[in-house]
Amino acid sequence: MNKTTEFADIILPLPLAQLFTYSIPEELKVDVAIGKRVVVPFGNKKFYTGIVKNIHGNPPKDYSTKEILACLDDSPIINNFQFQFWDWISQYYQCVLGDVFKAAIPSGLKLESQTKITANEEFQTQELLSKTEEQILNVLKHSKDVNISTLNQATGLKNTLPQIKSLLEKGAITVEEQIINAYKEKTKQFVRLASDFSESEMGDLIIGLKRAKKQQEILLSYLNLSKYYFEETAQKVSLTEFLKSGDFSRAVLKSLVEKQILEIYHEKLDRIDLSHTETSGLKTLNEYQEKAIAETRKHFQEKNCVLLHGVTSSGKTEIYIHLIQEQLQQGKQVLYLLPEIALTTQIITRLRTVFGNKVGIYHSKFNDAERVEIYNNVNQNDPENAYQVILGVRSSVFLPFKNLGLIIVDEEHENTYKQFDPAPRYHARDAALYLAHLHKAKTLLGTATPAIETYYNAKTGKYGLVELFQRHQNIEMPEIIIADIKEARRKKRMKSIFSPELMEMMTTSLENKEQIILFQNRRGYSPYLECKSCGWVPHCPNCSVSLTYHQYNNQLVCHYCAHSIQPPNNCDQCSSSEIEDRGFGTEKIEDELHSFFPEARIGRMDLDTTRKKMAYENLIYKFENHELDILVGTQMVSKGLDFDNVSLVGVLNADSMLNYPDYRAYERSYQMMAQVSGRAGRKKKRGKVLIQTFTPEHPIIKNVIENDYVSMYSSQLSERQEFIYPPYYRLINICLKDKNQTKLDQAANVLAKSLRKVFGARIFGPQSPVINRIQNYYIINILLKIEKKSSPAKAKWILNQHANHLKNMEQFKSIQINFDVDPM
Repeated sequence: MNKTTEFADIILPLPLAQLFTYSIPEELKVDVAIGKRVVVPFGNKKFYTGIVKNIHGNPPKDYSTKEILACLDDSPIINNFQFQFWDWISQYYQCVLGDVFKAAIPSGLKLESQTKITANEEFQTQELLSKTEEQILNVLKHSKDVNISTLNQATGLKNTLPQIKSLLEKGAITVEEQIINAYKEKTKQFVRLASDFSESEMGDLIIGLKRAKKQQEILLSYLNLSKYYFEETAQKVSLTEFLKSGDFSRAVLKSLVEKQILEIYHEKLDRIDLSHTETSGLKTLNEYQEKAIAETRKHFQEKNCVLLHGVTSSGKTEIYIHLIQEQLQQGKQVLYLLPEIALTTQIITRLRTVFGNKVGIYHSKFNDAERVEIYNNVNQNDPENAYQVILGVRSSVFLPFKNLGLIIVDEEHENTYKQFDPAPRYHARDAALYLAHLHKAKTLLGTATPAIETYYNAKTGKYGLVELFQRHQNIEMPEIIIADIKEARRKKRMKSIFSPELMEMMTTSLENKEQIILFQNRRGYSPYLECKSCGWVPHCPNCSVSLTYHQYNNQLVCHYCAHSIQPPNNCDQCSSSEIEDRGFGTEKIEDELHSFFPEARIGRMDLDTTRKKMAYENLIYKFENHELDILVGTQMVSKGLDFDNVSLVGVLNADSMLNYPDYRAYERSYQMMAQVSGRAGRKKKRGKVLIQTFTPEHPIIKNVIENDYVSMYSSQLSERQEFIYPPYYRLINICLKDKNQTKLDQAANVLAKSLRKVFGARIFGPQSPVINRIQNYYIINILLKIEKKSSPAKAKWILNQHANHLKNMEQFKSIQINFDVDPM
């Protein structure tokens, strides 16, 4: 009987459009299954971890197959829901499955192919080796598992490849590919008796060690710590704690191990704590919350998505908690999405108070091993031993849920839900809606300042709409005061970057032992330096932006490519030494505050101060516990943080947001100012918000003062309709990049011209963005605006055809083309 050959279609973590087919060797047929990871060869020397998508009996027609080398999993790590979700992400956001795979799977589950270098023991030095080659050979002879990066570190060279090539040609070394598994189980070492000794046997052993006092002491100490003869089961004794308990040496312990009296063993440790914890019951909702939750349940009977439009501090989180409880009672999983890692710090405490260790967190500040364990934990879908609620940022939509009942998207308006680079350029809110559809689950969108598209969907009946305009405990909305910077500067009343009104209010708050939040959406000390004589500004050599000055390390830094230099002493153009900083960022605000309020305790929350894993938690903990008086921050401080002693919020430069060249600028400005205002006066009394601006009569600022979202929405909606923008039209941005600007201009004109033949006036551009060069790549955009009723799938197919046609032209092969669907 002939054995039939089976083939598997594999998704590889590469930006390639197709799946690759491999044959399944006979010995792996039992192991290989859809959703499992396999190791496959690719090209001449590369190995990759792929995911099995299909198994069939059809060999590919245009190439001969290679065999799968190994299967890595006992059970699938990707389920059918995920495959459907990946397919939708790939199709809707116009990217390849390989890009989705790279984004969806934690790095620790992706094996890497690394070049392993070994010294050839039979090599005799017949040729003269250079000093570096001798150094490399010496490292290899005394080390195991050496790869190129290790050699670079050991030799201090940036690149040892030329020397490795030379040594390889001389036969001094051998090179092979080694598969590295990034995920390692966490283990701990323990000590125990090597056998079940009886009391008499143990007595003989102790007497037998009377000449080896140290060994006898160690054995007696172990028996005492483990309570071996005093309890039914001996207690575990950790090796580290055991050695510390009597300041014992490992050498003495090793002697007892060699005599087979004691032994050292390893136990796997879970990074995830699912032990039982004390929890409190649900809090009682007030009448407004009760009404809102009843309306939400009613809408869920007819609609799959509901918008909860509740003002800041109205108690939306308590409503979420009650709805989560209902899902857990039905044995369902819940995904709770947040726009910022900073928010998880406060909300996790509230959730764990009610749900204990059934709540897990998933975000980028966790290391690879932690993310792998959470991924595997969710994949179990075991109500007793797995997380039932996941609190996470946008990447959480890719976790292997099997039984989702509810997705909550908190602060749904936030642009941080949108992934910009690399692909897939998905929006987590919109992706969550499709994920919920796959699971037949419900989605709750919550915010005080809805995205215009979301509110439009709610008002037109696509989503349910629930409104909650009463603050918890009937606290009044904050009083909003406008400070006219233009007038204050004319009268020379400004105190550096602070208006006289803000200075007076800060002084009063500090005297009353109240806390202050100051918001400025720019990090660093100042946005740029400028020569007073000729106006020269230091720019990044790789990007079309000025360099931002950071005082803490005295560096000028590009926030796009991280290029940094020391600030110049003299102007590059006129050699003048009069170079001044212009504008201000969070670092300068902090510095100025120290000079005006030397007794105040000041903290800063921005990307520079929160890079470390626990940095958010530490800052928030200090502010919550009144260890800080003033918190200065970027948009991180505006997003749903809840502090009970904040009496004053200052927005230091409202105009920088209002004047941004983007059709969403007014919407975003309103959202940012309204959100940051909501941090004031949340529990004890009415708070105050001071907004510094050059344009106090601006309609958006008036909307913020009056807390009038509907007026802002109505004015923006009419403009969107007139100028062909969402929610009436769908946008797809075609971004072209190349290092040669002339070639890029030509390619963009060719592509735009061919697209106009199909789409006509719906094509806008080509046009260079405000920042038209990043990391030495010039950028040009072409924008497609298509009606909502037209088929996006057909439009995307046409775009791909034209883009591929352009790439096939010899002169334009180097052009990079990216699609951004629903750009933010």
